Amino acid sequence: MESQTTGNSGFDANTWQPSHNVWLIAFSVMLATFIEVLDTSVATVSLPHIAGNLSATNDEATWILTSYLISNAIVLPSSSWLSSRLGRKRYQLLSVSIFTLASMLCGAATSLGMLIAARVLQGAAGGGLQPVSQAVLLESFPVQKRGQAMAAYGMGIIVSPLIGPLLGGWITDNYSWRWIFYINVPIGILALLMINAFVEDPPYLARTVGKKIDTIGFGLMAIAFTALQVVLDKGQEADWFGAIWVRWFLAVAAAALVIFIIRELNTPEPIVNLRILVNRNLATGTFMIGLLGVIIYGTTAILPLFLQELMGYDAFKSGYAVAPRGIGAILSMLIAARLIGRVDERLLIAIGILIRGGSLFMLGNLNFSMSMSTIIWPNIVNGFANGFLFVPLTTLTMKTLPRELTGAGTGIYNLLRNLGASLGISMVTTMLVRGEQTHQDVLVTYLNSGNPPYWNALQRLSRFLAIQGGNAEGTHLAMGALYRNLVRQASLCSYIDDFRLLGILSVSCLPFLLFFHNVKQEKKPRRGVTRYSATGPGPSQPRLPLPSRNPR
Repeated sequence: MESQTTGNSGFDANTWQPSHNVWLIAFSVMLATFIEVLDTSVATVSLPHIAGNLSATNDEATWILTSYLISNAIVLPSSSWLSSRLGRKRYQLLSVSIFTLASMLCGAATSLGMLIAARVLQGAAGGGLQPVSQAVLLESFPVQKRGQAMAAYGMGIIVSPLIGPLLGGWITDNYSWRWIFYINVPIGILALLMINAFVEDPPYLARTVGKKIDTIGFGLMAIAFTALQVVLDKGQEADWFGAIWVRWFLAVAAAALVIFIIRELNTPEPIVNLRILVNRNLATGTFMIGLLGVIIYGTTAILPLFLQELMGYDAFKSGYAVAPRGIGAILSMLIAARLIGRVDERLLIAIGILIRGGSLFMLGNLNFSMSMSTIIWPNIVNGFANGFLFVPLTTLTMKTLPRELTGAGTGIYNLLRNLGASLGISMVTTMLVRGEQTHQDVLVTYLNSGNPPYWNALQRLSRFLAIQGGNAEGTHLAMGALYRNLVRQASLCSYIDDFRLLGILSVSCLPFLLFFHNVKQEKKPRRGVTRYSATGPGPSQPRLPLPSRNPR
């Protein structure tokens, strides 16, 4: 076998610099990341149009989203092995090529089955783009400028899902749903050209030529994540544990996941190197990004629903109200990039958590008489928190991880974010339905003749409607109108509960910052050696398991 590692090959992992300008590299990988993340949200507002065009129901059309997420989640943890086996540059070129081809197939689909198959291929190709792009940026930029690298990465990872519903709604209304996939083609070709020209593999990257993949681990991971994703996406429709198939799927997912973890911790060549989670910063950061995934994607999922179902906004107008979140995100990323290295990252993350919680409590004061500006401002504040969360959190999480292990670290880190996102969407959706039923049970007790406000409203409305259909018909219509208003009020209360719970969950992230080591680079390290000092609480970092070094 062939191996190129620090020390054996004469290269120092901490002093290597790429041949091309790091900002050209950042823009190249950001393009690839942008189109991959964009496709997680751009199709959301187009589902009814796709279902009608392909003669499918709305329930069947949701598999367009879930098939993408399932295949994406399965490939994501194995991206470290694949990039190590093929080389990061070659793996990126292959992924972008397949993703672009799959996008063309999605746009040309003539049936729902063909579209789902193309989405599976698209998700599998895009699964490794996020962690590999992140690893390329972390390796290309020097340690003291990694905050700026994460800001560039954040431009693609955070802004694209925010503009996705707005862009998807506009394209669908003005052209065709097929163009939400066709727009990936020119962007993908440009990304291919730039990656081929500017991205390069570092000389110390361990190349696992000839090493076999952990097929058992990959199979267990695929079974666990597929079963779990199906439960998360379809469980609410089947009343969760009320359905036998949900219990069986969840049992299979749990068993496969436990066996997968045991195997990956004991096999010498795991597909997912779980042993690196002994690094305290990495373990803490992956847990926090999973929790933040619940909060961020949960908010993104229910706010457009509120605007369309209760406020009567169309898809484009609701996207327009949510889009300003990207303005806040861009501003905060520019600020955070300059503060990284000057200000303790834990302080920046704490600020982001508090801003996020405050914006969610602002959304917890929604009512039916609000204007669009009442939605826009909390969204700007909500987006402003992103830069203080993602940029310093990613930097601090990877700070104590050896550069040759950044690929494995970013793979696990992004996996937890995706799983948190799936859990968050399922959680808030379930709470909306159950909360609406609970509030209806409470509010319906006021719909009786002994309640003066209800009785007076019923009499006034009955007299008004009796002009058209008589007294009996007027009373019947009035009772129906009042009940519909009650249902809207119950739904509003349920949305308010969700936003406030997400705000509480956001603030609850603060104590986990105490588990981070704040590591600072020494100003004058010995030549060829980068030394770190930990100023955070807790014992020193344990030695990490490095990739195996097999002689030729």
